[in-house]
This record gives sequence, C-alpha cells and structure tokens, in this order.
Amino acid sequence: MIRLLALSLMCSVAGAQTAQLNRIGGYTSGLGSTSVEIVAYDPATRRAFTVNGGNNSFDIVDLANPASPTLIQRVSTAAIGSPNSVAVAGGIVAVAIQNATAQNPGAVAFYSTSGALLGQVTVGALPDMVTFSPNGRYALTANEGEPNSAYTTDPEGSVSIIDLQNGVAGAVVTTARFVDFNVGGPRNGEVPAALRIFGPGASLAQDLEPEYVAVTPDSRTAYVSLQENNGLAVIDIGSARVTRLLALGFKNHDSAGAAFDPSDRDSATNTGAISIRNFPVFGMYQPDSIAVAISGGEPIVFTANEGDARDYSAFSEEVRAGASGYVLDPAVFPNAATLKQNNNLGRLTVTNRLGNTDADPDFEAIYAFGARSFSAFNGNSGALVFDSGDQFEQITATVAPTIFNSEGAAATFDTRSDNKGPEPEALAVGDVGGRQYAIIGMERIGGAFVYDVTNPAAPTNLGYSLAQGGDVAPEGIAYVAPGQSGNNRALALIAHEVSGTLGVYEIATCTVSNVDVFAPGNIVITGYCPTGLDVYCGAPLQQVATGVVVNTQATVVTATLGAGSECFAALPGTTTPINGIRGSIESFSVPALNAPFATILALLLLAAGTLTVRRW
Repeated sequence: MIRLLALSLMCSVAGAQTAQLNRIGGYTSGLGSTSVEIVAYDPATRRAFTVNGGNNSFDIVDLANPASPTLIQRVSTAAIGSPNSVAVAGGIVAVAIQNATAQNPGAVAFYSTSGALLGQVTVGALPDMVTFSPNGRYALTANEGEPNSAYTTDPEGSVSIIDLQNGVAGAVVTTARFVDFNVGGPRNGEVPAALRIFGPGASLAQDLEPEYVAVTPDSRTAYVSLQENNGLAVIDIGSARVTRLLALGFKNHDSAGAAFDPSDRDSATNTGAISIRNFPVFGMYQPDSIAVAISGGEPIVFTANEGDARDYSAFSEEVRAGASGYVLDPAVFPNAATLKQNNNLGRLTVTNRLGNTDADPDFEAIYAFGARSFSAFNGNSGALVFDSGDQFEQITATVAPTIFNSEGAAATFDTRSDNKGPEPEALAVGDVGGRQYAIIGMERIGGAFVYDVTNPAAPTNLGYSLAQGGDVAPEGIAYVAPGQSGNNRALALIAHEVSGTLGVYEIATCTVSNVDVFAPGNIVITGYCPTGLDVYCGAPLQQVATGVVVNTQATVVTATLGAGSECFAALPGTTTPINGIRGSIESFSVPALNAPFATILALLLLAAGTLTVRRW
C-alpha cells in the first residue's frame, strides 16, 4: 500500500483579487440611438444577436474572433413589429416584438442562427424581454402591458410561457396572469401591502408591469421583476401559475452605508458637486434586470435597482421634493424648509403616490425612485439578503469624479444626482472558474461593476471599469464563459443603446475555487487565471511554481511535499491566497499505484464525490 493524501480546504476572507473589464473589440450598428439594445450569445456558432428597436431589425454578429466582431446579416422584423429583446438556445433565436399599437398583443418570432424565420406565436401586450429556460424547452416573455399616454387603454401585464418541446412548429403558448389577485378575486388576500398598485382606474392585473424574467437552474421556476410596482412575481413554469407576489420594501437612505447625492445643484453657486450624504428618504428598489441562482438550497434573486416612474400625459407620479405642492408634515420634518433647499432634497425627483399616510395633504415620508445599488433577495421569502448600499456612488466619485452621476461625459457632470444617480440597469451572473460573478452596468455614467457573489450574503466588490471605445449607456449584458468564447477567455458582451455599439469586454481577473493537494506531490488548482498565478506551499513558505495558467479545467502542479503541507495560489508578486483558499494534506489509503495513476484516481474520486472535502 502507498499513502495517497487528500485535500483539507480552508475558505477564509478573500484577498488579492480584482476584476477589470478591458474592451478588446466592438461592433457599431451604424444606426445610432435605440439600436444594439439587448444582446444574446450562441456558443455553438459563436455569434451574437442584438436588437435594433428603432430600425425594426436585429443583427447577427460573428464573434469567432472577439477582437474583431463583424456583421453577418441584418434581419428585418418590420413585417411583425419592433423588437425589444432577443435570446438564443439550441440553435433557435427568439425575438420579442411589440405590436405597432403597443397596447395590443405582441409576438415572439423564432429564427435560425442564420436568420431564417422559423415561425411566430402571439404573446401578451408589449413583450419587453424574452429568455430561454436553461434546459431550452421554454421561451418566456415579460409582457409589460404599459398604458397609452392618455391612460385610456391599460392592458394586463402577464408572462407568456412558450413550450418548444415539439419544436417551433408545435409551439404551445400559455399565459401566467394576475387576475386572481384583483380586488374581489380569490387570491387578493395574498397581495403584499407594500406592493405598489396605483395606476388610475387600473385593476391589479392591469397595474402590474413585468419587466424582466430569470429562470432557476432546474427550469421549473421563473422570477419576474415588477419594476414600477417594486416587487417580484414567482411563477411555476409547468402550470403557468403565479405562486407568489413579493414586495421588495424600501431602502433607508438615512442609515449607515446608504448615503446618496440627491441634488444636481448642491454647490455654493447652485451648480453640481459631489455631495454624498444621509437624508430621510426611502429608495424604492424597482429592479430592471434580474438573475437567479441557488445558494444553500435557497433561490437568490440578484437585482439591478434602476428605478422607474410612471410619467404619462394623463398621469404622472413624479414631483420635485422642493415643489410648493409637495408639503412635508412639519411634525415629522421640523427642518422641512432646510430639506427643501436645492443643495439638500429640493431637486430630488420623488413620487407623490407614497408617503402621505393620513387624511391631510402633507407627506409623512419621502420616497425616491430606485436604490442606486444592486441587491440579493431570498426568492422564497422576498427578504433582503444583501444590498450594495452607497458603493456605486462612493466608488464612481473616487474613480471618475469628473463624470460623477453624469450621462457619461464631463459636460453632464452631476446632472443625474437628482434622479436615480448612476442608474444600475443591466445585470448578468456567470460562473468564472467556479466562482459566481455579477456584472452590473450603469446606464447613465456608463461602465460596469464586477462583484464576486459566490456568498450572496457578503458579495465582494472586485472593481469598477469605465466605458471604453465610445460605448454609451449599457442596456444589456451577456456573460460568455471561457470555454464558450472565441479566445478561451471570460467575456462580457455589453449592449449600449445610445451609442448603438456592442462592446466586447474581457474580464481580467484571477480567481480560485479549489486547491486539492495529493501526495506524493500533486496540487490540483481549479479556477480562472489565464495570465498565470504563483503557487506556495509549506512552512516556512516556499514558492513551488510560477506562471501557472488556470483556464476552463483543473490544472495540476507537481511539487515535493511533506506531510501536513499547506498550499495556495497567489497573484504574481504576492503571497496572499486568492479568495483565502488553501489546500492541505490528509492521509487515506488506496492500493499501491505509481504516482501518476494515484493522482488520476484521486481526481476521479473527487469528481465522484467519494472523497470528503472539508470547508470551514
């Protein structure tokens, strides 16, 4: 017998890890604003698909060489309508298309990855987003059902579930509706009190406006953001039944770590300045893009808390906090006159549909649109698991002070502070070397944040990257895993609707998810670091390898190890374990084998779950 030694894994505080987005290529539609709004990626063909709402078309872009995207074909959807969203799975491209009369039923048109129309189905009014379930069987649309400007026609919001089990020709559409939750309906008692239902003359089903859909990994449950309503809907896909409505609550901007800049005229000269402070204001999360993951057996919904108001010719909830008609209750706000000054809350855009809790016209609480953050919510209870607080504004104020809360240029410095600030809108979550990364795009200032959300209760900010190459206003993000990209690197494809550009951003990061150590001297590192990392073992500490490339699969490092040796991977020039992960040796017996075969056996046992990996 020989002694084969297995891993003891220690997870501690993450260290020496960052992630930057470097633009390595880009595609320009040539159509300007309202083009390249949303992007989807097909790893089988290495093609990207982007929708051009203002041009009634979508583009097929070759990304075999990510550094040089090229247009393959522009496909017209004019005969059907204006496209809002696109998704791809199993060789089928789904395009969500609104009717020329937006309040009428829309459509999902299905195409081949070469642009040939395969068929279409009718869905609810104003399908604003489409996605596929992970197993590819279902396509789902968020049918927003917005009213017309006069508020005389207000269609129901809904979610269409398209079963493609029998192909496009045999597609079956079912609709998840909200009518049972209407006043007098059998499920009205299940409606959370904090869910915002406030459209003039609207039933609950008309008032709910589905914005975005995310599906659980098992393809059984859909989560739907109800942006204007500040909530989520949970849907059982198989039965097309809404199982729960969740109200997301409100963010207290008067608490530690939740400050914000509420004014675009907060300097002594009544012009813009960076002034991030606490104020007695509640932010409505109102997420746009969402993603769902499973952590500890619980569904976790990640949200980009953009915020959105209803502002129509016949009805608007927007008002400045300093407006004469927006009166603060003096008993609650004895300093109301000071708060309503321009350099405080006077310029802040707030809602007049929340905060008046009694019979008089005064407001006892102030509610603003969006939370200027991203969050994680428990998908079962709706409880807040994490919120990034004021990190977006604090970090952009440091990294990009000349364009703080702007439209992406110095000429518009601070002009968005009075209305949703950096405006986080786009969000994608993906596996990077065994760690979960969230990429959050800032619609106004531009660029994106990257967070490690492997532990949803304590995400780690890995960096903020400014927009590059003329990209303006990120609207949608598609994550491309290293093994699926044309250059074997992790990519973020970011669609920018104002500039009409698709930015191809490489995610420059080094991350480690496991360090497995086997005697007589094999260290197996799982993670992602295409630029190379260093490996250290023992006490006293010794460098046993340098420039170790880890990408898409586990990498084996051979070293002479003594019993009890502890090993870890670090960024070049440092001795800090990446993500705090270390591997050490424990003994167990296997039949006598030579070293290579022993290592192979150990790897197979780990993959099969036969070996126990201890984590603490």
